[in-house]
Amino acid sequence: MILDLGLSFDEVLLKIILPLFLTYIISAFVGFERQNVGKAAGLSSHILVALGSAGIAIMQRLMFEQQIALAQAGLNIDPEQQRVIAQVITGIGFVGAGVIIKDQAHVVRGITTAATIWVTAMVGLILGSGYILVGSILGVSMVILILFRDFYRGFNPFKPHHKQEPNGRDIK
Repeated sequence: MILDLGLSFDEVLLKIILPLFLTYIISAFVGFERQNVGKAAGLSSHILVALGSAGIAIMQRLMFEQQIALAQAGLNIDPEQQRVIAQVITGIGFVGAGVIIKDQAHVVRGITTAATIWVTAMVGLILGSGYILVGSILGVSMVILILFRDFYRGFNPFKPHHKQEPNGRDIK
């Protein structure tokens, strides 16, 4: 039984396409900025994490709506299925932890990239859960923060920055 084929065009547009589209746009901007700054997690990493999170949230939302319909029909439902999002939050924490490293000078690097991975995943969960206004406001706030921070630091987030080795050669 395919559960989501019964959705109308409006439901597909509002419950699936719009959240995924907004998630893609917001996470693409953040990933593009991280990639242009030369960080390990860039465009594709941020998009994949955010879209995966949005997909899980959309699925959980549709599962919840189906369970409500089953309950209204007098059938027993299993509320355990509604714990999927909690597992996404935990899993994204592990992904972000993999980006954080301590270098030879004992300087911790990757905190901002880990945070951007986490927040793009949360934007995906929020948008995928159907909270388009909340997710959009959070996403736009994140984009504005990144833009102001980068321009304040004196570099353009839309222009790639090359890292150099100590001997002066560009790292590719």
